[in-house]
Amino acid sequence: MEILKTILTVIFILVCLALTVIILMQEGKSAGLGAIAGAADTYWGKNKGRSMEGILVKLTTLCVVLFIVIAAVLNMGIF
Repeated sequence: MEILKTILTVIFILVCLALTVIILMQEGKSAGLGAIAGAADTYWGKNKGRSMEGILVKLTTLCVVLFIVIAAVLNMGIF
C-alpha cells in the first residue's frame, strides 16, 4: 500500500504543476475596450471550443477534477 501512496503522491504533484501552468497560460476574461465597439463577437469568439483557449479551459476542468479526486483519496487515511 505504501507504493500506491507514493505513486498517487507523485501523480498529485504532477497534476498540481500542470494545473498551475495551464491556468497561467490562459488569457484574462476582461474584454477590454474592444467590447464597447462590438469587436468581441469575432470568429474566434464564436468557435471558442475549438481554439487554444477552449482547449485550455477543458484541460483546466480535467486537472481540477483529478486534483480533487486524488486529494480526497490521499486524505482518506487508508494508506
